[in-house]
Amino acid sequence: MTTLTPDSEYRGLMRLMPEAARPFALLARFDRPIGWWLLFWPCSWGLLLSGGLATHWPLLGWFLLGSIAMRGAGCVYNDMADRDLDAQVERTRNRPLASGAVSMKAAWVWLILLALVGLVVLLQLNFNAQLLALESLILVAAYPFMKRITWWPQVWLGFVFSWGALVGWIAVAEHAHIAMGFLYLGSVAWVIGYDTVYAIQDIEDDAIVGVRSTARRFGKHVRLGVGIFYVAAILLWAFAIWSVRPQPLAVLALLPVTLHLIWQVASLKPDDGSDALAKFRSNRQAGFLMALATLVVGSA
Repeated sequence: MTTLTPDSEYRGLMRLMPEAARPFALLARFDRPIGWWLLFWPCSWGLLLSGGLATHWPLLGWFLLGSIAMRGAGCVYNDMADRDLDAQVERTRNRPLASGAVSMKAAWVWLILLALVGLVVLLQLNFNAQLLALESLILVAAYPFMKRITWWPQVWLGFVFSWGALVGWIAVAEHAHIAMGFLYLGSVAWVIGYDTVYAIQDIEDDAIVGVRSTARRFGKHVRLGVGIFYVAAILLWAFAIWSVRPQPLAVLALLPVTLHLIWQVASLKPDDGSDALAKFRSNRQAGFLMALATLVVGSA
């Protein structure tokens, strides 16, 4: 296996920050924007597919801000729960809490500040969307412990990272629709697929410390496993689009994102951690292609 990319790196804009602030930025993963993009895209899909671009376009900016803040808060919380495990894994041993660069007390203060930003974003939504967004906190609180009790922690992450699809829809339509459910479930399948790719990096260390993942569960069949979940994602998204606009041409809007996911699976190198990281990061483009599909269908 090739050398892994360290989980925490002082690079780019991180080098320009005051030295005292860098560990906190790393703790919230501000050096790795892929996380907030993956949290943001489902929010945008819900808003766009429900036809809300013309009337609710400012919410896209609020959703992006909320994604940055709440992804950061989630990372802080996750690292607080995993600091002992992180210290035993090569890729994560330099994380601020695991390395001692940030204390638990300081981490709590940072977590509260990020949550307050999320609260400001929450107040921009209608009442139904606010309630729905708050319900996700139960899933978020349980996620760090899933890897200790199940081989499928990626499923739980899918529930968490896809929740924005529901919130985005309700923020516009205010009421549930079957398309919203299909969009959400498709996103869950997509998250399981890409997080399995991400977990390939840690297979060896996870086996040593007893952390479970779909990458370990699939083993030598990991590419097949990822492919199955990507196919499920496309099919569920097709049902979502059909529920909004039952026309074959509407479903064809999924062709670009479908081709992208096929490329990911076909070119994935399960024995190369660097390739797995690159494929995982390419889901930022996959999310954008899906956003274009929901934009076309929702605006038609």
